[in-house]
Amino acid sequence: MTRRITQLVLALIVLAVAGGGAFFAYRRWQAGQMSAAASAAEQPAAPIVDGTMPARVSEQARANLGLTARPARPTIYWRKIEVPGVVVDRPGVSDCGVIAPVTGVVTEISSHPGETVEPNARLFKLRLTSESLHTSQRELFKASREIEIARQQKQRLEGLAQSGGIAAARIIEIDNSIQRLDATVQAYRQDLLARGLTEEQVNESATGQFVTEITVRAPPENALQQAELALVSRVADGESTKPPFKYEFHELAIALGQQAEAGQVLCHLSDHRTLLIEGRGFKDDMPLIQEAAKAKLPIEVEFEMGNHGKWPPAPKELLIHHIENTIDTNTRTFSFHLVLENQWQSYEHKGHSGLLWRFRPGDRVRLQVAVEKLENVIVLPQAAVVREGPEAYVFRQNGDLFDRRPVHIVAEDGTNVVIANDGSIRLASYIAQNAAASLNRVLKAQMASGQPTNVHVHADGTVHANH
Repeated sequence: MTRRITQLVLALIVLAVAGGGAFFAYRRWQAGQMSAAASAAEQPAAPIVDGTMPARVSEQARANLGLTARPARPTIYWRKIEVPGVVVDRPGVSDCGVIAPVTGVVTEISSHPGETVEPNARLFKLRLTSESLHTSQRELFKASREIEIARQQKQRLEGLAQSGGIAAARIIEIDNSIQRLDATVQAYRQDLLARGLTEEQVNESATGQFVTEITVRAPPENALQQAELALVSRVADGESTKPPFKYEFHELAIALGQQAEAGQVLCHLSDHRTLLIEGRGFKDDMPLIQEAAKAKLPIEVEFEMGNHGKWPPAPKELLIHHIENTIDTNTRTFSFHLVLENQWQSYEHKGHSGLLWRFRPGDRVRLQVAVEKLENVIVLPQAAVVREGPEAYVFRQNGDLFDRRPVHIVAEDGTNVVIANDGSIRLASYIAQNAAASLNRVLKAQMASGQPTNVHVHADGTVHANH
């Protein structure tokens, strides 16, 4: 009996010790859980800045968004107005008509539309049917022969005058006749040269070898074009885009065997090395554009076509050449012009030489005309700003955190937003350059999840709890 009581007591003691150990272990585990919870409460996901929780974006998420950030820098921005434009021919420079100098029948056409023509190259042959041209040649020959006869007569009379057989007055009379004939010869020579005959052909007409056919040639290179382009040289992929100049045969205006009258246009040649960009603005824009022309402010040019092929970069800025002094009565717009230097390349195919022009009349462009200078402002891309009603925000990066900052927009265009440098953005702080709308959605999602906000961020990027 005593032994059973002893065993019972020992069993109770063992149970008491085991229960106490279990209770003690449970208390320690509970204390650890409470400490971990308190620690978690002190390390939230994001701080509050200006009453708004920043968005926490991981490195992988930034890569997915293609997010970039650059320091904010004060700069100068020109406020611009956008006007449409179109590439047009330059009057008196881009196109030229080749005319028939005399009346004649076309017996040969040496070039055709689509081909290239060198300056002074042969284009047409005309069989002369002009009675006045034949008359000029005949009179030139007649006057030249009369001069020769008069000079021979003078030589004979000078011999007689020495022997006293004739008066000196007779010799003077013959000299006067020779002078009159010389004037007649010079007049006919100039008439034939003006009709397109060469010096050699005129000399042949004076000897009786009358010209029955005439060659019509391309005009010489335009002196204005040559002067404007003399100092310009561009190279693309090792091949010059400025080959020796050639006209482009644009249009044939006569047929083989057809008679052309003097002054009639035979063909049109194109010289598109320089063109004009014609911009059109409303009357209210005229003072702004006139001021831009007077101050020689550059006009930004954006072409419709991309930079495809082996071409040099298209010009980005041009100056106003002149402003038209009339208003279109139908559209109530006025035009202004910018000189556009063209780019071209040549090619050969089965003996045919052709030209490839970079810009053509009819191409459309957009013109940005600077009208106001804004100094000490911050310029950001459009994608760097998000709007909510009257508010506009940008996102400042601090490690993985992007805090939203309200800003004042003073100007904007199709690509940029101009922010006032009023202290809302600390200079040199990194501002997200894109994906502002995505960051704003991330921010709202994190705020809706109820993450703790009782922390703040120091300038060195460390996060601490608020007390």
